[in-house]
Parts: sequence; structure tokens; C-alpha cells
Amino acid sequence: MFSIEYLRQFRIGSYAIFDFAVTFLGIYLLSPLLSKLFRKLRIDVPKRNWLYLALPISIVVHLIVGEITPMTKNFLNIQGHYILKILIVGLLVLGIKGIKIIRKKS
Repeated sequence: MFSIEYLRQFRIGSYAIFDFAVTFLGIYLLSPLLSKLFRKLRIDVPKRNWLYLALPISIVVHLIVGEITPMTKNFLNIQGHYILKILIVGLLVLGIKGIKIIRKKS
């Protein structure tokens, strides 16, 4: 049986491939539920946009809970990792781009 430590040993740079896979799989499975929840709040978030927002949301969640991962640390580092910053901001823009506010029908 595989342990999490074994699965997390496969990396791209300092980032574990397993963490990315779990993040995107989790958001893919939760996106229908999240979209329904936000529709009740009169905000239309397409399911595809949740995939774009997965990494920006994960950085915010890790900051809130105080678990500083290598990606969070690199994103907050002022003096470098510009490609990561551009990627995260680009994903945030793509994720926000398709969100619409649902107006009440008169």
C-alpha cells in the first residue's frame, strides 16, 4: 500500500505532483456543489472557473489556517518567483472572468 510520503516524493521543483492532483481532483468533484451553492447566493460561477480558481483559493486557505506550504511561501516572497506570481494572478483573472451576478427577474 502506498503512503502519502511515498506519493509526495514525486516533485516538479519543490512542489509535489500529488498535492496538485488532489487539489484539482477535489475541486473538480466539488465544483457542481459549489456552483449550486453560489447560484443560491445569486452568483453564477461556471464549473470550469472553479478549476482556474483552485490554486489561488488554496493559497488563501493555507494563509488562513497558518499552514505555509512551499508554494505559499514562494508566492509571498517579495524578491523572486515571478513566474509563480504571474501564473497565480493569471489563474485568478481567468477564474473571475466568467463569474456573473444573477439579477432578479421582474
